[in-house]
Amino acid sequence: MNILFLGDIIGKSGRQVLKKELPELKRSLEIDTVVVNGENAAGGFGITPKICEEFYELGVNVITTGNHVWDQKEIIPYIAKENYILRPQNFPQSVPGKGFVVYEDSMKRKVLIINVMARLFMDPLNDPIETIFNILEEYRIGENVSAIIIDVHGEASSEKMAIGHTFDGQVSCIIGTHTHIPTLDAQILEKGTAFQSDAGMCGDYNSVIGGEKEGWVARFKHKMPTGRINVSSGEATLCGAFIKINDFNGMANSIEPIIIGPHLINRFPEKI
Repeated sequence: MNILFLGDIIGKSGRQVLKKELPELKRSLEIDTVVVNGENAAGGFGITPKICEEFYELGVNVITTGNHVWDQKEIIPYIAKENYILRPQNFPQSVPGKGFVVYEDSMKRKVLIINVMARLFMDPLNDPIETIFNILEEYRIGENVSAIIIDVHGEASSEKMAIGHTFDGQVSCIIGTHTHIPTLDAQILEKGTAFQSDAGMCGDYNSVIGGEKEGWVARFKHKMPTGRINVSSGEATLCGAFIKINDFNGMANSIEPIIIGPHLINRFPEKI
């Protein structure tokens, strides 16, 4: 089973690079399931129902989010009824939507996708580790699902790594999002789970985490209110990971970073 996971889609340029690159990625890598984090897709702040539908039309199967999920208010009634856009499961259960879904691919294999948010330097939500444990009491690889993918949306690589080691051997892949910086620690953990601290962003890297440089520089330099910082609109780079999962045991055979675009050193799987 081949999984494509793409990091945070940032604004219009991020949506454009997704539209440009995704069809060929799906073809050349024979992708079975596409997961993208879309919480910054609408001008850098949240996501709208229209953008979700555009992503589905491009071939995205599941959209994950994070702390910016509620920035566009029209998403609230949409997420309450749409199964394939997730909000972190460790939000209070009174909020709309849910944080996990089982997607069935073209070969009828069931893939469980889980979205949680970390807590270090983030909002004080419920424990992500306990949240994942509770879901895994119901879903197990080899019993009722073929693979399990987790998006851990968080600031600290240490917390993401700890979550990775906690569930090593129980899930197929754990990938972090939120920092918008692709990390070079893609690896298969001891018991077979693929891990990467952060997938990076699909956005303009001639920026500060996808926002216009001038606004961020002014904010850090002067420590004065700068207002809302606009998303950077230059040519975007696509960042994510390609994961090959063993159909017999649900563990990862390989994980390879994907980086396509200007500014960063490009990386692409050498072979399928």
